[in-house]
Amino acid sequence: MKALILAGSQEDCYLSKSCCNKALIKICGKEMIKYIIDAMKALEFIDTVAVVGPKEELLPIENHVDIIVDGGPSMIDNILKGVEIFPDEDLILISTSDIPMITPEAIRDFVEKSLESDAEFYYPIVRKEANEKKYPKVKRTYVKIKDGTFTGGNLVLVKVSTVKKCIKQAENFMIYRKKPWKLAQILGIGTVFRFLMGTLTIEQLEKRVSDLFGIKAQAVISDYPEIGTDVDKESDLELAERVLS
Repeated sequence: MKALILAGSQEDCYLSKSCCNKALIKICGKEMIKYIIDAMKALEFIDTVAVVGPKEELLPIENHVDIIVDGGPSMIDNILKGVEIFPDEDLILISTSDIPMITPEAIRDFVEKSLESDAEFYYPIVRKEANEKKYPKVKRTYVKIKDGTFTGGNLVLVKVSTVKKCIKQAENFMIYRKKPWKLAQILGIGTVFRFLMGTLTIEQLEKRVSDLFGIKAQAVISDYPEIGTDVDKESDLELAERVLS
């Protein structure tokens, strides 16, 4: 299996005055992205770890990964550039570069649960109760549906060919990934109605996404909150420093 970490320059690099790429912010003396690289490299089923982003900026971590792909101006461009280096039949684990608390155990759990089915696209979700138990008072964006209240993860497992087929259609999903109401609008009025009535289920969401993109999509419930605990603001950075110290 291949792994691709998205490390494009981001507008929220105000989190640090000393670097221009959020992925390179140091937490306890170590670049944030390096925690993710180390977690992936600890797993025997990942044979290649690639990073996509501005190549010049990412030189500090070039000796820690197999490939650095020079990125484009948007997340969609970076994903496309990243997957182009792999064969269509490969499975690829795509991650953002701002989940430094991720562990090999969390990744393994997600991958193993995913591969129990025969979908083409897998996305982790975490119950609010699990998140608040591990990281009390940490603010996250949650969606309440019939099956429970969930937040989304920052990994996806997908076939390379599926990415190439669906990425342009998925652009709005990427843009609005932290705005549940916008996502519901994209999914259609029936989905919005069920969402408002509290009757929307995970299975219905999976079917709607599958129908929209012509693929088999599956949500995977993870018991590891670190899979979705990204560093977006000062309080997140403080949390990461406390946990990783």
